[in-house]
Amino acid sequence: MATMSTADLLEVFKNMTVLELNEFLKAFEEEFGVTAAAPVAVAAAAPAGGGGEAAVEEQDEFDVVLVAAGDKKIQVIKEVRSIVSGLGLKEAKDLVDSAPKPVLEKVSKEDAEKAKAQLEGAGASVELK
Repeated sequence: MATMSTADLLEVFKNMTVLELNEFLKAFEEEFGVTAAAPVAVAAAAPAGGGGEAAVEEQDEFDVVLVAAGDKKIQVIKEVRSIVSGLGLKEAKDLVDSAPKPVLEKVSKEDAEKAKAQLEGAGASVELK
C-alpha cells in the first residue's frame, strides 16, 4: 500500500458521506481499541467544571519525576541542567542524587514528554505524574 499524506487522507474524507465516515470511525475504533468520542466529552466537561471521571483522565499539567539516575549519572545531570533553566551544576547534582525527585512541575504534556525523553535518553528512570 502506498503511503498517503495527511492532505491525501483529508481529500478522501471530504469525498465520503456522513454514513461512510461513521462506518470508518467505528472500524477505526475497533481496529485500534480507541474511542474518538472521549476527547470531545473531556473538552465539554472541563469548561463546565464537571469534575467527573472524564476530567480526571485528561490531565493538562504534569510533573516530571526523576526516579533514578541510572548508570550515566553525569549525562543525567547535564540533561537536568538543560531542562531546568537557571539550575547550577551543584543544584542539578543534588537533585539527581536525591532521586526520586521532581525535575519539572505543572508543565504541559508536550513539555513533560520531551523532558522525559531527554532524561531517559541519558539513562535515567522517569515518571510522569
